[in-house]
Amino acid sequence: MATEVDLLPADAIIVSSKPEAENLVDEPGSSEVQIHILAETSTHSTAQTLRQYFMDGFGDRTCYLELGLCVCSQVTSSFGKHPTGAEVGLPLVHLRARRAPSVYEAINKVQDRNRDPTQHPFQLEREYKRALNATKLERVYAKPFLAGLDGHSDGVHVLCKHPTSLSLLLSGAEDGEMICWNLAKRAVVKKVLAHDGAVNGLCIHRTGKHLYSCGFDQTIKKWDISPEGIISDMPATTLLGKCVYQSIDHHWFDDTFVTSGQTVDVWVDQKTEPHRSFAWGVESVHHVKFNPIETYLLGAAAHDRTIILYDMRGSAPLRKVLLKMRTNTLSWNPMEPMTFTAANEDYNLYTFDMRKLSMPLNIHMDHVSAVMDVDYAPSGREFVSAGYDKCLRIFQVDKSRSKEIYHTKRMQRVTCVRWSLDNRYIVSGSDEMNIRLWKAKASEKLGILKPREKAAMNYAEALKTQFAHLPQIRRISRHRHVPKMVYNASHQMREMKDKEKRKEARRKAHSKPGKEPEKKLVAGERE
Repeated sequence: MATEVDLLPADAIIVSSKPEAENLVDEPGSSEVQIHILAETSTHSTAQTLRQYFMDGFGDRTCYLELGLCVCSQVTSSFGKHPTGAEVGLPLVHLRARRAPSVYEAINKVQDRNRDPTQHPFQLEREYKRALNATKLERVYAKPFLAGLDGHSDGVHVLCKHPTSLSLLLSGAEDGEMICWNLAKRAVVKKVLAHDGAVNGLCIHRTGKHLYSCGFDQTIKKWDISPEGIISDMPATTLLGKCVYQSIDHHWFDDTFVTSGQTVDVWVDQKTEPHRSFAWGVESVHHVKFNPIETYLLGAAAHDRTIILYDMRGSAPLRKVLLKMRTNTLSWNPMEPMTFTAANEDYNLYTFDMRKLSMPLNIHMDHVSAVMDVDYAPSGREFVSAGYDKCLRIFQVDKSRSKEIYHTKRMQRVTCVRWSLDNRYIVSGSDEMNIRLWKAKASEKLGILKPREKAAMNYAEALKTQFAHLPQIRRISRHRHVPKMVYNASHQMREMKDKEKRKEARRKAHSKPGKEPEKKLVAGERE
């Protein structure tokens, strides 16, 4: 039974005994203030008494709305204006109110912060403390290692990213075995014995339907691969060459691939002979890579310590630069077509501009052994390197020192590394037959983030950037635990470098003026 009584023009009291009234929620409603009262009986006089009760207790509607009504068992327990509910002649059970939209918006309106600096004298101190805490928490949660993939029976020699699937990865081992992995499930999809001897190179067609491999058995094989990563048991095409092919890479858009060996050969699909061959000198080329933007440009590393640039549209190589030691691999910057980084045997990485090869743009130092592989992030701002010192290092393009080092107790010499196409993960292969999956950002929280979490993380990153130059925050953010072998080797290299500087300074100090000319640096030489 429900009875509605008109009280004031903008107010109403509804006396109701319906049990479904309990499901009402506190939300914006009409311009009327509706008070739902659950009762056993209700009359007109009772409603009038209730009206007088509320108006006497709270004075006016505005005050009543600001206080609000929540679920309560007795009027007296909620407001305390009258001793019992019996005074109104009605056993009250619950009360619930619904605010008018104008009042609801006024109560929940977000007030603008007063930005007057005089009203916030300790703002800088508070933000510095927050930045310090955020930097400490970043180091606490820096756990980059995610998983280890065990399936090879020999050392992992080469890795290849799938161009259309983020969860698929291909790897080749020293025993000629080729495996397709599902990174999401961390399981082997297909395992194939591809070559007699080591698998030297892997690449995938831009559509992801064909896979090319080369090995020490002087063959190039083309395999069919399904969208789920299932490789055909037998190769679709087998090409027998005249030399050992040490590297292979596919064109980004055309049905063309390139191999390196005694010469750099350009192949067209469905052809059994090279479409074009390049040679410069007598030494063999052990690595070749297509430029991802200027797709007709090739970069190659040769055994005679040179880096050679080729243009497929020309008849001869373009340019060559000679370093002090051999370059193992190189990687093009995906956002700057003229820039590439070379991984060298002298423990360093060199970033070159192909328009001026006489001097590197930057020399990246921190490895204590030969650098075996390098790969750029899709953003082009960072790259990861794999070292013979059993470590991975992440560098910023414009910095000479690494920002991150990844290592484990069981990981041995790292031979290959790849940065995932979604810019979130790093995959590495090493001599002890394992493939490891890492986070690109060591302290990143995986999974779906709520908007408040994203806002808090962005705020913390902004604070860390603002106060990054301060000594305490800089010291905490740069601190890394490294293996004992790496620590001792880096300390020894630092002493040797300081000794060379002291010797050179003494030689200049005890020489006649003009006898000791200034030493000019050449490409590949550290200062």
